[in-house]
Amino acid sequence: MMRMPAEFAAHERTVMCWPTRIEVYGDCMPEARRAHATVARTISGFEPVTMIANAEHVEEALRLCGSTVDVVSMPIDDSWFRDSGPIYVTDGGRREGTCWTFNAWGEKFRPYDNDARIASTWLQSRDETVRRVDMVLEGGSITVNGSGMLVTTEQCLLHPNRNPGLSRERIERRLRTELGQDTVVWLPYGLHLDDDTDGHVDNVAAFASADLLGLQGCDDVREPDHQRMSANRRVAEAAGVTIREVPVLPFAEVDGRRVVVPYLNFYVVNGGVVVPVCGHAADDDVIALLSEWFPGRQVVGLDVGATLAYGGGGIHCITQQVPAV
Repeated sequence: MMRMPAEFAAHERTVMCWPTRIEVYGDCMPEARRAHATVARTISGFEPVTMIANAEHVEEALRLCGSTVDVVSMPIDDSWFRDSGPIYVTDGGRREGTCWTFNAWGEKFRPYDNDARIASTWLQSRDETVRRVDMVLEGGSITVNGSGMLVTTEQCLLHPNRNPGLSRERIERRLRTELGQDTVVWLPYGLHLDDDTDGHVDNVAAFASADLLGLQGCDDVREPDHQRMSANRRVAEAAGVTIREVPVLPFAEVDGRRVVVPYLNFYVVNGGVVVPVCGHAADDDVIALLSEWFPGRQVVGLDVGATLAYGGGGIHCITQQVPAV
């Protein structure tokens, strides 16, 4: 059976996209590109990295990313390959890329024609199997444990700007069939400030192993996320896995805008975990906590969290793994 492997399983490589949509980052675009380069260079110390860039940005991407990162030219509209790229499934010996319908998070950003094609463009460039799925889905809206459990949020997958003609039951059935899942756990919420993605799960939950689900908490009772994350925990505790929580949810200000920087938007690589931090007092404690979740992996904090959050995401949002076979 073809099944989506867990992120903590072995990777062939990581794929990213170079920032290009000016209206997302505005005057912060230079810093955003430096942040992407920092993430790419860091991951390249653990596994191969390919950076996709528009033709006019290839030279800049090569210069900032350095010689340890491969840069390829393909047309893109935005830099969130977690959501626009393929979601891979494997049976251990074979690998296929599922290409779901991409509508720019409910048509929030235009144009998105190139991003709607980038999953298949990437797969075809590598002569890999393309399996098209006629349902709107972004990779950041799901997380799996590799053994048949998928976690998502009601806030995102049931939003009317995604698949208004599909019931929860039909959406769940499609996830099970296309991604080889046995169980779907529906958390109620994403983060309160996550307007761009309508509550992606990769800000609030991530598997550290087949039996351990990490959750983002919020210990500040004044924040709306305090109640939202508590509700998520109640649902997750009934799912039959061990629950661990990062209790602190950092906030930062970038160019006059308040942004949220969830530690749970980390990315698991071969032998490591790359975590967004933003100079919060809890950064070191959380790195130590995540090291307990991921024994044998090097946990690295990168101070790019606030910049990426200003654009609408985090380290997990700008990366997509190609599983090893």
